[in-house]
Amino acid sequence: MEKDNNKILRIILWSVIFMLIGSILTRVADRRGRDDRHFVDSYSWDKIQLVLEQIEQNYVDDVDYDRVTEDILPVLLDELDPHSVYLPPKNLEEANEELEGNFDGIGITFNMPEDTAVVISVITGGPSERAGLLPGDRILSVDGRTVAGTGLVQDSLVGMLKGMSGTVVSLAVLRGEDTVDFDITRDRIPVKSIDVAYMLNDTTGYIKLSRFSRTSHSEFDVAVRDLLADGMTKLILDLQDNMGGYLDQALALSNEFLPAGSLIVYMEGKHRARQDFYADGKGKCQDIELCVIVNENSASSSEILAGAMQDNDRGTIIGRRTYGKGFVQEQIDFSDNSGIRLTVARFYTATGRCIQKPYKSGDNSDYAYDIYNRYVHGEMMERDSIPVNDSLMYVTPGGKTVYGGGGIIPDVFVPLDTAGITDLLVKINRQALTVKYASIVSDSYRKELRNVKDLAGLGRLLDSMDLERGFLSYIKSKGVDADPGQWDISSHIIMVQLRALVGRYSCLDDLAFYSILAELDSMVRAAEDYIPGKP
Repeated sequence: MEKDNNKILRIILWSVIFMLIGSILTRVADRRGRDDRHFVDSYSWDKIQLVLEQIEQNYVDDVDYDRVTEDILPVLLDELDPHSVYLPPKNLEEANEELEGNFDGIGITFNMPEDTAVVISVITGGPSERAGLLPGDRILSVDGRTVAGTGLVQDSLVGMLKGMSGTVVSLAVLRGEDTVDFDITRDRIPVKSIDVAYMLNDTTGYIKLSRFSRTSHSEFDVAVRDLLADGMTKLILDLQDNMGGYLDQALALSNEFLPAGSLIVYMEGKHRARQDFYADGKGKCQDIELCVIVNENSASSSEILAGAMQDNDRGTIIGRRTYGKGFVQEQIDFSDNSGIRLTVARFYTATGRCIQKPYKSGDNSDYAYDIYNRYVHGEMMERDSIPVNDSLMYVTPGGKTVYGGGGIIPDVFVPLDTAGITDLLVKINRQALTVKYASIVSDSYRKELRNVKDLAGLGRLLDSMDLERGFLSYIKSKGVDADPGQWDISSHIIMVQLRALVGRYSCLDDLAFYSILAELDSMVRAAEDYIPGKP
């Protein structure tokens, strides 16, 4: 649909241009020999400016300049590359919030099972915790407007809860059988870029980094200090689904692992002279054995870090081929709070690789379907299906062969894990039945979950809940028949998901969720079991 709309806008734009040119030519012919043509420089934007001036001076009707501008700008940038984009004010604000690492709000996370928002967690020290909101509370109304059972979408509720620091939002929540009212003063809320950091065993630390935000390196610094104090000698850095962010944060994190003088990355563009970035040798993790997990949704800054480790023979890259975004964008802000993110350079890894995957200017259809095509061509299951270009082959100082032209190919390939998938599992996940049942369980065990002190205590509590029997009874009440054969195949996945979701309602929050769910992650298992030099 978006592609069709872009085509329509292009047709309209060029039709206006051709009509204006035709009008000018007609006037020239009528004037019989008079040459009043406007001079056009073939190597500038003069023609566009001339067309706009003619519309303003001669067009028959009024023109909604704001609307036309907002429609044309995305089409114009679409003619460049897939990552140069125009961002209207609302989109730019949301994008900046995610990267800056904070926003104004009340400091909760919630799900919306059964058409009602249920608080999963409250941010420690945030406005909601100070006001007394608790995990498991169900939000009934916001500023007097009923939001439970009304079909309100999650994004709309998020918009109602966000607001400027210092403003007050009134909530009515259902807690057990009681309705409780809260007046919560919004404040600046930090957005974590590290989802979780903990020890997998006595020597192996695990950090999951979801984005490269303004606070990523400072968060990483705190996490690493704690893990080193706990005895970490090996680190698994999980960059799965990390689509990137700030370049300086990728450089800072890469610096933590590399000796002084190591080239991390260099950038170069038509209007940007080559700029090299080197490690300063002050990193705290230079002696830590490193595994970096990546997948097809690891992009941009994730690829800079992974490429720096691979090209400097520092650590092992585990997973599947990364996204393949080798461009650097700069943000240019406008006075109306809109802006553009414009590609200004390509980045190159230490061996000289550009890992940008191919694209066609003005036609992003193939580019948009690249990940889907990887599934179709079998790349997610077989390493041999990964396309390589021998003309873009490079060799690291340690003698390892690496390739440019389309993402980072991992040192250790991990196929997509399809074991345990059945129609029953798909139906349960599609209807979010584990999410909904976890909310019910959390209500029954609210006090016990709040009193959990560690993962071992949480495990004992979850074991005492008889979750499997209760869940089977619940899905039966929802009209889902648990075929015994399919249940035997998928039950382990379903129960691990359910335990993780219930655990998230405890005081351990994301630590409980991610540490339990790691049992199902073949990437994490492969990284944990990997021994350098093992075939």
